Amino acid sequence: MAWPDESGTAQANGRVLEVSNLNAGYGPLTAVFDADLHLDRGEVVALMGHNGAGKTTTVKSVFGLVKARGGTVRYQGEDITGSTPRRNVERGMSFTPAEQFVFGDLSVRDNLRLGALSNASAERREARLDQVLELFPILKERSNQLGGTFSGGQQRMLSIGIALMSDPKLMLLDEPSLGLSPAVVEQILSTLRRLADEEAMTVLLIEQNMKYALEVADRIVIMHSGRTKLEESAEEMRNRGNWWDLF
Repeated sequence: MAWPDESGTAQANGRVLEVSNLNAGYGPLTAVFDADLHLDRGEVVALMGHNGAGKTTTVKSVFGLVKARGGTVRYQGEDITGSTPRRNVERGMSFTPAEQFVFGDLSVRDNLRLGALSNASAERREARLDQVLELFPILKERSNQLGGTFSGGQQRMLSIGIALMSDPKLMLLDEPSLGLSPAVVEQILSTLRRLADEEAMTVLLIEQNMKYALEVADRIVIMHSGRTKLEESAEEMRNRGNWWDLF
């Protein structure tokens, strides 16, 4: 399976996302303080930390759902600080929230087709639909079933499939393992790893479970009290053996 870019040629290797001194929050509350983060093409990075550490706010600010109060977000070298989610999707980004986000009264196929509306080419939309269905066989088997009748794990697969339909160069995912069985988590994480390895898609995921994070990530970034506290390779993190002091 291939995920070609618009020109049909591979993009050059390089920095996909760079977040510098990011500050963000809600109303009078600042939840993120001077956060730094970067991802290179084809890399999977897990953003970890305790509840309330600022992980989701950071990712939502990158995507444009939460306005940055300071700092810079650069995507493929372009300053996109303050850009809208719609414009960021057009640039090649996707965001999958922690909530089960599917259209319950639409079939699997129609859910997936909605994810590709940013692509004007009907031929490319249908080709991508076939690719996503191959990635998740359960969606292919039940492609005419209503999304709202799926289990939590199946809805999570469908929500990731919807994000993939836009052919993202950068996927942002908020806790893809939340509330799912280990078998479903393994399938989702292995799919993300495969897309990173084979198609050079870049993935930033929020995760609470260190075991799952180490299975898929190249690097781990720890947040604590709204700040990026530590960054290590997955190998370095495995060698620690004990992670309680990080949180």
